[in-house]
Amino acid sequence: MLAVWSYSADRELSAGTISLSVSPFHEGALDVYVPLVDWGVRFGGVSAPARLKVELKSVDREVAADVASGGLDATRQVRGEARDAVASYLLVLALLTAAGALGAGLLVLAALRPARRRARVLGAGVVVGAIGWVAVIGLLLAPRGELPDQRYYARGTDIPVALRALESAARSPDVLSEELDAQLLGLARLVTAPGGRVALSGLPRLTVASDLHNNVLAIPALRRAAAGGPVIFAGDLSDSGTPLETRVTRSVVRTGRPFVMLGGNHDSDASLRALARAGAVVLGREGRLRADGRRGPVVNRVGGLRVAGYESPNLRRAASGYDDRGAAVTAGQQAAFKAWLDPLVGRIDVVVVHEPALAAPALAGLRADPPAAPLLVIEGHTHRQAIDSRSSITLVNGGTVGGGGTGNLADDLPIGLAVVTYDTRPFAPLAADLVTVAPGDGGGSARRVRLDEGSARTGDPDAQSPEEDPARADPVRDAGGRILSAPPNRRTD
Repeated sequence: MLAVWSYSADRELSAGTISLSVSPFHEGALDVYVPLVDWGVRFGGVSAPARLKVELKSVDREVAADVASGGLDATRQVRGEARDAVASYLLVLALLTAAGALGAGLLVLAALRPARRRARVLGAGVVVGAIGWVAVIGLLLAPRGELPDQRYYARGTDIPVALRALESAARSPDVLSEELDAQLLGLARLVTAPGGRVALSGLPRLTVASDLHNNVLAIPALRRAAAGGPVIFAGDLSDSGTPLETRVTRSVVRTGRPFVMLGGNHDSDASLRALARAGAVVLGREGRLRADGRRGPVVNRVGGLRVAGYESPNLRRAASGYDDRGAAVTAGQQAAFKAWLDPLVGRIDVVVVHEPALAAPALAGLRADPPAAPLLVIEGHTHRQAIDSRSSITLVNGGTVGGGGTGNLADDLPIGLAVVTYDTRPFAPLAADLVTVAPGDGGGSARRVRLDEGSARTGDPDAQSPEEDPARADPVRDAGGRILSAPPNRRTD
């Protein structure tokens, strides 16, 4: 046990030096720590009650530059070297532990001076014990499988705010080798050109969310993720926008300072008025909806940014009994959105829209003739996280913060949101942290995408809405037949 506790070793890799050690009496994990960025991640896959610790002590910048420019093939080579280094460390540790156990046992035998027959039995026990220690290290301490659980941690600031807030749920059910390669590749690029990367410490952040669909259990997670900053909610707070749903979900306005939203196709004109009275900044094509029902400016200041929003053309109406108006977007509605947006380009930093299809033609035109100033486009509706940053236009979709909502519990969609870090002098989106938390087991993950280092794309910005299937569950109605609550359309994928 003393050997396990005290033995550490350095191993030279082509890209740098790593230090390996074991810390007993912890939940079993492979602990990888990078002091350079004060960032670490713990993986499952270790059965022993101990952490196998790997710390990056130094980096060969020339080799790291080759890794950064060589892509995933070079990264996999470094991973192979690290795997071999861990294996050699565990082999030496097993031999040292066996030798220690054997030596301690022989010393005890020498001190006891038992009879010859008893000495043979005790000696055999000592040998078996030494072999047992080798087996324990080889079978229980060596990481096995696909490292199914991961937990990020950091003491520094270059870690997603939302992940820190949700660290109690930051376990991933799946860790793909491609993601590990991408993380190593990103680290290599960081250490080869640290001066060219804008530091994010102390810069403002905003939280992007949408599609709660009445899942009030997700509201505390959204509040913690926002950490006192602004929240921009891209529609579908409820399922039908009824007064009952609004009363249940209106506490969401306290998740952000301020809480900014617009109506999706599952919200209603009545719910937007109620939320404006509750303190939400309700955006709309005709201007901000005030508490008294009048309209204010189209462009509003939020977190130092100029923000405008365009509500869903399929917003439900109280006068029509909150009936579903569908999710389809017509060419005429797309043209109307483009006519609204074009005069605002250059006067706004952020535009919020619920349906990606509504904005698609307008954004295609802007990318064909990019504006001089960057524009951040926040979308929802698809329940799929996505980022598409190119030609001064950055699109961010945080997914579904309600995990698909109370009407889609069987779909097992993860809770999703995004945290965007930006500069205001002048405005520039710098990074987006995509955070997901799996339903049921609380597993989750976070991924940072830099937006200031050229084009970036992740997820499917053109994903279909989960409402392509016209079949839906029966709505809940009162005695007079008015809709109280209706689940959103079920998805077919």
